[in-house]
Amino acid sequence: MLDTYTVQDLYILKRITDEQLDAAVTDFLNDPKPGPRPLAEGVAIDVCAIMAADPHAQGILAARHSSEAEMHAVVKTAILLAPVE
Repeated sequence: MLDTYTVQDLYILKRITDEQLDAAVTDFLNDPKPGPRPLAEGVAIDVCAIMAADPHAQGILAARHSSEAEMHAVVKTAILLAPVE
């Protein structure tokens, strides 16, 4: 068993669903406020902190030419790679 899980690990273990993950991404894109947000039962993540730690994601979100799909994908990827505490 792992000492530190990522969101992706929990997703693979089916503790986080596609719907929960997509809801977290949409919630962040609609209201990018800092602080923990519930992701699944017993799991909360601070998407603002995750994004602040990912320069590539910051660049995509800041670029005027980024499509909604690109922004959704980069936030989802950053969330999946984030450690869960």
